[in-house]
Amino acid sequence: MTDLARIEPLFPSQSENFFYSGFGLFEVPPISPMSKSEKRGPQPNNPMGEVKEVKRMAEQKLGNPAVVGLAGFGLTTLVLQFHNVGWMPSIGPVVWLGLIFGGTAQLIAGLQEMKTGNNFGYCAFTSYGTFWIALCFMLLGNKYDLFKAGTEDVGWFLVAWTLFSVILWIGSLRIHGAMALTFTTLVIGFILLDLAHFGYPGLTVVAGYELMFCAMMAWYMMARIILNELYGKEILPAGKPWVS
Repeated sequence: MTDLARIEPLFPSQSENFFYSGFGLFEVPPISPMSKSEKRGPQPNNPMGEVKEVKRMAEQKLGNPAVVGLAGFGLTTLVLQFHNVGWMPSIGPVVWLGLIFGGTAQLIAGLQEMKTGNNFGYCAFTSYGTFWIALCFMLLGNKYDLFKAGTEDVGWFLVAWTLFSVILWIGSLRIHGAMALTFTTLVIGFILLDLAHFGYPGLTVVAGYELMFCAMMAWYMMARIILNELYGKEILPAGKPWVS
């Protein structure tokens, strides 16, 4: 019987530093013992300086992401209504605004709201940002015969957003009057557009004028944040919450 202890390794010269797989011979680099400093990891040269830098960054004033979110929401909503009431024949400006300002910019503003701990702003801006992106892709899909959506299909899309907006409308009643009025007009506008897609097309124009007011309310809240900060006093009031 062969003595297994005497069998020479397949690669005797460096048997401990190589292994063989189905793809060939691979070298295993030798492992050297770690020093105590390596085990502890890199040590800061000036730990107190780093603490001060972190504290300075924490105290640094940041911009309010709501101003961008409200600006994008208001502007894109307003331009869409120019089309809905018949003032602007082409839907083109709505598509590009919806993808860039009302969509992407508003979505980014919502993600920044997450960092402030504002769940309402986080949910509203990210959701309506994706609403505009989805709507614009739907319009492009209809243009290029890709996953086309009919009138009633768009209607059900809007119904779902109406129900979602009702939830935020309930929350807006506890914030302040301007926010409550904005979401009230938004929900009414969605309902009018729902009906317009289910047999009452004339309501599209009514919804257009009503949602223009909603867009202006969003801009009012944007202007309130900017002007009140610049002047150091309340230039534009928000109004009391509708529900205490």
